[in-house]
Amino acid sequence: MKILLICSKKFYKYIPEIKEKLENRQHIVCLPNCYDDPEAEDKVRNLGKKAHQDFKAEMFNQSINTIKEMDAVLVLNFDKEKGDKILKNYIGGATFLEMYDAFRLHKKIYLYNDIPEGMLKDEIEGFAPIIINGNIDLI
Repeated sequence: MKILLICSKKFYKYIPEIKEKLENRQHIVCLPNCYDDPEAEDKVRNLGKKAHQDFKAEMFNQSINTIKEMDAVLVLNFDKEKGDKILKNYIGGATFLEMYDAFRLHKKIYLYNDIPEGMLKDEIEGFAPIIINGNIDLI
């Protein structure tokens, strides 16, 4: 199966191990936009509002084109520290949009951990994701 890993850039540190496990099970793994340059967005943001808007639009277009070629997405949703808070099983805005694209394109959606509590929980449940709770064998 061809699988796109999607997540917050804060979780890129988990990707090498998960990628290896998937590839050991004969899956083809595609990495997130900007995986090779996690600071790309910050660099572009410093160029001004228009440059940042154009960058975001290009990333959204690149994501949907990649998702079209995949069989599934695997959402890496781990706990994220934000100030003095822990956001459990965090899914950010761009990741949510990629999940939505996968849903609209009838792709399988796997969640590495449970659906996070919050205002988008009902929408994420509507995508009918397969929750693997860290067990790659369920893919």
